[in-house]
Amino acid sequence: MTDAVLEINDLHKNFGGLVVTDGVTLEIEPGELHAVIGPNGAGKTTLINQISGLIFPAAGTIHFNGADITGLPANKRAELGLARSFQITSVLPGFSGLENVALAVQARMGTSYRFFARADHDQTVNDAAMAALVEVGLAGREHTLAAHLSHGEKRALELAIALAMQPKLLLLDEPMAGTGHEESARLIDVLRRLKGRFSMLLVEHDMNAVFALADRISVLTYGRILASGAPHTVRTDPKVVAAYLGEEME
Repeated sequence: MTDAVLEINDLHKNFGGLVVTDGVTLEIEPGELHAVIGPNGAGKTTLINQISGLIFPAAGTIHFNGADITGLPANKRAELGLARSFQITSVLPGFSGLENVALAVQARMGTSYRFFARADHDQTVNDAAMAALVEVGLAGREHTLAAHLSHGEKRALELAIALAMQPKLLLLDEPMAGTGHEESARLIDVLRRLKGRFSMLLVEHDMNAVFALADRISVLTYGRILASGAPHTVRTDPKVVAAYLGEEME
């Protein structure tokens, strides 16, 4: 075993006759932001679902901090320090930003949430939740209902919820999806500030974000890793340009 935070070895997954993960092998080093890119249908979300434990591979192994988590359910992986955001925002719209993050803090602390009590009545939980909101640029919006936040703010709130779990690895599934230019730029700034402090796997279609943030990039096509390496190497790889980046970078 290596010192990698995440080690995926020869992962396979199919749905009936459709092969969606075909021998994927990759590693994420401590503090690294590793981006996975590829066209629609390449198997990116299926891969991240297998890492987070929402679905299980047909073959292959997943090691997290040296432990084999291939057969662990999602909640056990979360307890070990895997935190994940989704393509579609998954915040509770009727709760404030502070209350959404407080739920994550209390889940990490192993305490139950009192739905009819004010979140700020528990100062320890409140302080931890507020710290996460500050990290993602939502200071001043903590008492706003999630339903009234902009789409980009909801994305930032999802990231705050993940940070509240004190993760060892952040799995980010298209955090820029649906955001405008200014909101994307703010999220890029947030992730840039977090780089090095957290290991991150970023699945993203926004190539400006990917090349601004990634330490390494893996290109997924038809469930296989087509190329993997430093951003400048991947950007100029003829196979990658022909399969994907030719259109994306125009």
